[in-house]
Amino acid sequence: MESSFTFRPIGIVESPFREKFGTPRQPGLVEESRGTIRLRDDLNPDAFEGLEGYSHIWAIFVFHENQSVREGRETVKTKVKPPRLEGQSVGVFASRSPHRPNPIGLSLLTIDKIEGRALHVRGLDLIDGTPILDLKPYLPSIESKTDASEGWSGALTNKTIAVEWAPQALSDITRLYGNSDIRSEIEKILNLDPRPVSYRGTKENPDPYTSRYGFRHGDFNVVFTMLSHEPKKARIERIEPWADPSTIE
Repeated sequence: MESSFTFRPIGIVESPFREKFGTPRQPGLVEESRGTIRLRDDLNPDAFEGLEGYSHIWAIFVFHENQSVREGRETVKTKVKPPRLEGQSVGVFASRSPHRPNPIGLSLLTIDKIEGRALHVRGLDLIDGTPILDLKPYLPSIESKTDASEGWSGALTNKTIAVEWAPQALSDITRLYGNSDIRSEIEKILNLDPRPVSYRGTKENPDPYTSRYGFRHGDFNVVFTMLSHEPKKARIERIEPWADPSTIE
């Protein structure tokens, strides 16, 4: 018998990632990415009591920006195309795709510190405003399996792109962020090639749509250009104040 359930989020994520493009695809890939999970006002912060002894936490969340969620559609995808498979399909339950029968995700995050209702974390892969359904401490003595097999993803070679900085971009990041680790964070995001598979092109047609891109990080737009396809290389051109495209005439 089918049942349906209604859940109220326990809190919301505050993140420098404001859109899917430029957000790390998995937790921990960019350990410098920081954010905060803030409990809703009616939850007492003593819900965090005892958590300070743990280094990592499981965050169960909702993919609230999925198009099907925004539009209220109930279509179910059983096959998906993970970016690392370069266009090949697998069953949805053999992937971590956000397009699932129920738009629920799971991220393993590093705990930085706890301040009142705020849980500060690292290794974030969640966009700003993501609803959090639950938090559970990570138990390495139980959950770290040395004999685990990884399936298709373990057989793939991690493909990265080289990154260089234009003088203007170096000047921008120093002026805007000072001596923070944001530079390393942005580099690692680009190392992982945030572009959709369809935009990555081929040797014969390396830039099927455009060679220049931008992704939002906090209140700024990181503009980069793809310089070559084999080997892949990108240059960060500048970091500029982000402007909502809907407000530009």
